[in-house]
Amino acid sequence: MSKPIVFVTGNAKKLEEFVAILGKNFPREIKSKKIDLPEYQGEMYDICRNKCRVAADLIKGPVIVEDTSLCFNAMKGLPGPYIKWFLNKLGPEGLYNMLHGWEDKTAEAICIFAYCDGEPEDPIILFEGKVEGTIVNPRGPRTFGWDPCFQPLGSDKTYAELPQETKNNMSHRSKALKALKEYFMKNLRD
Repeated sequence: MSKPIVFVTGNAKKLEEFVAILGKNFPREIKSKKIDLPEYQGEMYDICRNKCRVAADLIKGPVIVEDTSLCFNAMKGLPGPYIKWFLNKLGPEGLYNMLHGWEDKTAEAICIFAYCDGEPEDPIILFEGKVEGTIVNPRGPRTFGWDPCFQPLGSDKTYAELPQETKNNMSHRSKALKALKEYFMKNLRD
């Protein structure tokens, strides 16, 4: 029997979405654990790989970590992987106001999940999901991060205004998790 995979997160809303999107027919047991991992700097892929390697070393077994970026096209991809810090300091209104001087209010929401079996020589596998959208004046509940100011392309509602099931079917996190799930369904059956 395979060891459970530990999803490393301290964010209850992220865990809730992860479980809802992954569904019940995943071929491996998933547990979650809150670990304060270092906040790396650099490109989003490198950040995710580094977080995964540290998590695998701490857990001594299979792990999944996640990193989310919100990339403003006018700012050539910033704040990107640093969105957490910008959101903490500025809130959704501040994120919207950051683009005041630019006509281009488009953005890309990117989620990357990294998986490692847990041994130092094991490769880290990345799964990415992207959603194009626009940064708008915040609308909807303020229960999850920058959801109130991100309106996905083709929608007249922000992530925060969408029913949870609708968001979970089309979000950047959903797309990355679908890729992760597909990989496990094809490659890692017990």
